[in-house]
Amino acid sequence: MQQKVTKAIFPVAGMGTRFLPATKAVPKEVMTLVDRPLIQYAIDEARAAGITEFIFVTSRGKGALEDYFDHAPQLEHELRKKGKTELLETLKSTNMESGAIAYIRQHQPLGLGHAVWCARRLIGEEPFAVILPDDVIAAKKPCLQQMMEAYNETGGSMVAAMEVEPSRTSSYGILDTSKEDGNLVKLKGMVEKPAPEDAPSNLAVIGRYILTPTVLQNLNALEPGAGGEIQLTDAIAQEIRESRDVYGCRFRGERFDCGSKAGFLQATLAFGLAREDLRDDLGAYLHSITQVDKAAQ
Repeated sequence: MQQKVTKAIFPVAGMGTRFLPATKAVPKEVMTLVDRPLIQYAIDEARAAGITEFIFVTSRGKGALEDYFDHAPQLEHELRKKGKTELLETLKSTNMESGAIAYIRQHQPLGLGHAVWCARRLIGEEPFAVILPDDVIAAKKPCLQQMMEAYNETGGSMVAAMEVEPSRTSSYGILDTSKEDGNLVKLKGMVEKPAPEDAPSNLAVIGRYILTPTVLQNLNALEPGAGGEIQLTDAIAQEIRESRDVYGCRFRGERFDCGSKAGFLQATLAFGLAREDLRDDLGAYLHSITQVDKAAQ
């Protein structure tokens, strides 16, 4: 039986420059997708997968992110006094118990690998998950839970994988596969952001990982790679070179890149239309503007 994964790292140190001027005052991770901040979707997914310890790798200016997970006694009191029990339960779901959450500073923006490495002392010798809140995944069964079920059978390290257009390989870590078994693929290599002509496949890594502690040891020895950053992909590729098992998990669901404005808007529409309390009004509005566009043509 595999060692249980109970810790997850959330790299949230980025400045969110693609969302300026909003991110001048508000961390990108607390920007709202329908009625929940991006980070809440990531936390809910981690909890569904059995994660009980949450490690945030942050930077200066992320105070609002820390405050979000704190208790709000005055607000809770007002909701209780007014009998707003449903809102009170919603609010309680955002609270983190003392000791469940930790914050580590990444003082220099040296890449995802470096951000994960910053949390090494809190991980120790245990397997751990990494969740990138920018990647929001709509799925009946949360993506990390799908991966955790597969990991319990295989062990080793695992990355979430999806197919991308061949022309987009230079935007992703790309998998070099050796064999496939249903939704699982065993890897023989990984390449960070290859040109389309150099890509071994069009199967890309997205922001969910289950990793062994030896990946942290690999990060200790890494020099900056693509983009002058310490790449997590390089540390995982080292696992393969040292004959340790690494798998890709083709998750079932739809991924939205909420690190981009277009992706954020697409996710807002998709999650809004999935809500019973919003579907009719939002659907009617989309229909009306579509008809206006058709009439204009």
